[in-house]
Amino acid sequence: MADPYSILGVSKGADEKAIKTAYRKLAKELHPDKNADNPKAADRFSEVTRAYDLLSDAKKRAQFDRGEIDENGQARAPFGYGGGGNGFGGPGQNPGSASFDFAGSGIDLGDIFDGIFGGGGGGGTRPNPGSRPQPQPLAKGANIAYEHLVSFTDAAILAPQRITLRDGKTVEFKLPKGVVSGQQIRIPGKGQPGPAGHGDAMVTLKIGKHPHLVRDGDNIRIDLPISLKEAVAGGKVKVPTVDGPILLTVPPRTNSGATLRIKGRGFTDKAGERGDQLVSLMIHLPNDPAELAKLTECLSDQPVRVDMGV
Repeated sequence: MADPYSILGVSKGADEKAIKTAYRKLAKELHPDKNADNPKAADRFSEVTRAYDLLSDAKKRAQFDRGEIDENGQARAPFGYGGGGNGFGGPGQNPGSASFDFAGSGIDLGDIFDGIFGGGGGGGTRPNPGSRPQPQPLAKGANIAYEHLVSFTDAAILAPQRITLRDGKTVEFKLPKGVVSGQQIRIPGKGQPGPAGHGDAMVTLKIGKHPHLVRDGDNIRIDLPISLKEAVAGGKVKVPTVDGPILLTVPPRTNSGATLRIKGRGFTDKAGERGDQLVSLMIHLPNDPAELAKLTECLSDQPVRVDMGV
C-alpha cells in the first residue's frame, strides 16, 4: 500500500477532521454498492479504508510518523535486524499479515456510512477495543425497474409476455391470475450484479384499452349496435370478444338496452376462473331520412309508458 496520506489526499499535518472528511468523500465515490460493475473500485475502497484506519488512530499515526510501523500497521525491524527489513520480528513484535480486517479495525463504520448513505445517526461512538461487530451478510445487486404495456386481450387471456432488458436480452414471463393495471411482478436474477448475486427485474404492468370492450371487474362489457329488423325478428349477430368474434343469438322482440351474457369470455380471476362478457344491445335506426320516414309509416303508435302513469 502507498503512503496513507497520499491515498487520502491529505498533508501530513492534517487534523482529524480533515482526514475524516477526505475519507468520507472517497468512500462515497468508491463504495461497492455504487460500483457494482467496477471491481477496481472495490480494491481502491479497501485501500482507502486501510489508510483511514491507520491515520484515524492517534497512536498508530504517531508510530507511523516516527517510522516505527509501516503503512500496514506492522512494526518496522531496526536496520540489520531480522534480515530483509520486511517489518516482521523485532523486540516485542509478532509477525503478522498485511491483510485488512474491517471487523477488528477500530473504525466506526456506522458513523462513517451513516453520513454517506443517509443514516440518521449523529456522532457515533467507537467500539471498545476488544469488541467485534457482527459481520454483515453479502448483499445482492440492485433491482432494476421496468414498465410493460399489456394489450387488453393479452391481459384477459393471460397470454405470455416478452420484455427487453437493459442489457439488450429478451426474457419471457407469465402474467399473474387476476392481473390489474399497476400491478408489479418480479423476474428473479435479472437486476444488477452484486456480491451475493444479481438483483431482480421489477416490472410494473399497464393494461391497454380496447376500442370496443371495457373491463368491469372480472367481466367484460360491450355496447353492441343491432338493426331494428334484428331487434324485431331476432337472429344471429357477430360479437367481438377477447377470444375472437363469435355468433350471438338475439331473441325476437328485443328492446334496446337488453343485456345478454356470454359465459367464460371475461378476465381470469385469482382462482383461475374466467368472468363473462356482458353484451348490451343498442338498436340502431337507419341513417337515411327517406328510409326512416317510410319505416315510420308502417308502424302504429304503441302505449309504452302506461306503467309510468303518463
